[in-house]
Amino acid sequence: MSATPSTSPRQTASTPHVGPLDWRKLVEWLSEDGVISIAEATRTITRCSQVQSAQAPLIRLASVSMTRLSDGKPLDIETMTQWLAGRAKLNYLRIDPLKVDVGKVADSMSAVYAERHKVLPVQVTPTEVVVATSEPFITEWVSEVERQAKRSVRLVVANPQDITKYTAEFFSLAKSVKAAIKSGGNAGGTSFEQLVELNKTNKQLDANDQGVVQVVDWLWQYAFDQRASDIHLEPRREQGVIRFRIDGMLHLVYQLPMAVHNAITARIKLLGRMDVVEKRRPQDGRIKTRDPRGDEIEMRLSTLPTAFGEKMVMRIFDPDSTAKDLDALGFADHDAKRWEQLVQRPHGIILVTGPTGSGKTTTLYSTLKRLATEAVNVSTVEDPIEMIEPSFNQTQVQPHLDFDFPEGLRALMRQDPDIIMVGEIRDLQTAEMAVQAALTGHLVFSTLHTNDAPSAVSRLMELGVPAYLINATLLGVLAQRLVRTLCSNCREKDDSAPREALTELVKPWQLNGGYRPFKPVGCVDCRLTGFKGRLGLYELLTVTESFKDKVSKEPNMDALRRQAMTDGMRPLRLAGALKVAEGLTTIEEILATTPPMA
Repeated sequence: MSATPSTSPRQTASTPHVGPLDWRKLVEWLSEDGVISIAEATRTITRCSQVQSAQAPLIRLASVSMTRLSDGKPLDIETMTQWLAGRAKLNYLRIDPLKVDVGKVADSMSAVYAERHKVLPVQVTPTEVVVATSEPFITEWVSEVERQAKRSVRLVVANPQDITKYTAEFFSLAKSVKAAIKSGGNAGGTSFEQLVELNKTNKQLDANDQGVVQVVDWLWQYAFDQRASDIHLEPRREQGVIRFRIDGMLHLVYQLPMAVHNAITARIKLLGRMDVVEKRRPQDGRIKTRDPRGDEIEMRLSTLPTAFGEKMVMRIFDPDSTAKDLDALGFADHDAKRWEQLVQRPHGIILVTGPTGSGKTTTLYSTLKRLATEAVNVSTVEDPIEMIEPSFNQTQVQPHLDFDFPEGLRALMRQDPDIIMVGEIRDLQTAEMAVQAALTGHLVFSTLHTNDAPSAVSRLMELGVPAYLINATLLGVLAQRLVRTLCSNCREKDDSAPREALTELVKPWQLNGGYRPFKPVGCVDCRLTGFKGRLGLYELLTVTESFKDKVSKEPNMDALRRQAMTDGMRPLRLAGALKVAEGLTTIEEILATTPPMA
């Protein structure tokens, strides 16, 4: 975690302030430094004097929405905190909880001490403790902490709301982990490389232990707050590791003793109605809970036995994903219109392709939800059911009961469906059943794992589907990828981007406003990555009569790809180039995630 140096707009040479902050003094300083006008200072003092409040001075001033002199915008608490850091000649820090080693910082001082002095340790090194404060002129406690921690203290200034919030979270988590360790001893789980230690207790942690329950609750709420798409609980030789996948990238969140890791895994398996005792075989489960806003969240659970114990991954599904329109998913107008026309067809097969984690499920669910009216019966057979959607009739395959995709499709055909969604076409049997369903008047959606849209045709042929049946049933193929989007708060114009190459690439589809390449910079909102959020890139192939001729007479990939582009398909890399030209992502992101254009 790095702190950014701050300077006030106009430093004064006045006598250094000592003691707690006062809101009147802050208004006076803001006026002196030219952050607000004299008239705004007078108005603020008049308004605040009329109401008594126990709020911290910065929070109180943020609530009155003072206007900045420089641009007339409201003066928010983060801007005032950064200004205050400059006034106190200290670094400003936006606390990033993913960069805080909670165990270490909680050991450097007690929760009571931190709350009393309104401070929060955020980093501990062998030589210093970095402490965030919103009262930079109160320093009498520093020598005491230095003596206890046997390290020097370096102060940074942070938002008082963040300090209050994370003080409660960090110390509560550390307390829960310590309570779990105390109740469970040092016991580990079943490990490929078991370490035997003499004179150690062999007591196992209880999954219902209050400390374990609190850690699991914190883990989920924290993941939702950080926009994580996956939670990884990974056993290592000496300890368990928690990692979050955010915007497609994994971040280390916490390290904890193996006894606590095993208890957390057991607790989640219990809630997911999985076999807690069985640790030798992979298992699947699901949990529904609520995020901090009160919205329902679906989580899909998967366990896997590894060398050092049981690994668990929780896939978090965005509750709003099925409600997203095509524009929110990242569809360009060109592809959105063609996709809407395609899915309105009465019968045939529509395939969505791409690697794992490319957003295929989100695209399918959001499309099917729009099609699932009162007059339409939408039925799915999945492995596993990704998200529960009340407007669908969803079925999960169960191979141990000889109920696989072909059997599921066969059963669905007797359920009077209008639209069928098959989780994945993996073999010839499933492909033949999908073709049969399309030939008998049903609209069938499914997925394949291919690099691009034209490759889906060759994949079906490889499975054994004849060319004439592909031509008779296949309506279109949508290939997709997810790319990180630039953070709108810190992105900058990129004059060094290869303008000529990109301009030439997007020439046939000129954009309004022209070419606007940006580059990532990094700020507190995007955790210094320069990226925040993801959007979809799409390559939509529609099966025309000319394309069918190529499938029958010349079924090679180059010929199919050329014909698809003639029919209006934009390759994935071109779709990405258009997003770069709009200033939404970078050339590097596109090159890393899309296959090259032939």
